[in-house]
Amino acid sequence: MKKTLIYGVFVAFCCIPSSMSMGNTGVDKGAPDLVLQSTIDAAKPEKPAYFPHGAHQARLECKTCHHGKTAEGKRLSYTEGQKIEKCESCHNSKAEMPEKLASFKNAAHALCQGCHRKNNPDLVKCVVCHKK
Repeated sequence: MKKTLIYGVFVAFCCIPSSMSMGNTGVDKGAPDLVLQSTIDAAKPEKPAYFPHGAHQARLECKTCHHGKTAEGKRLSYTEGQKIEKCESCHNSKAEMPEKLASFKNAAHALCQGCHRKNNPDLVKCVVCHKK
């Protein structure tokens, strides 16, 4: 019995850390899926989008999607440990940037559809993200 208990504790200590798929960024790669919803115009809400965050983390680096900005509003590459702001803090239709990036909706469509068009065109269809 004692031998079984010791063996069980040994297996738990060896297996649990490796099952907590943490990448080199220290970000939990098993993050929950998200529902992305614009909150800028409550009177005219955008259709929410389902986003499988964990599946994307398993294949991509954080900097593929996340970034910061300089004081002048220019895009700044993501750095490890950087606070992740809401996309709408800049992509809010009031920001001075190209129209295709000015709103959260447009920026998300440009980023997501741009990547999916290159890698898997079937994932560009609206119903992939915008569930009924």
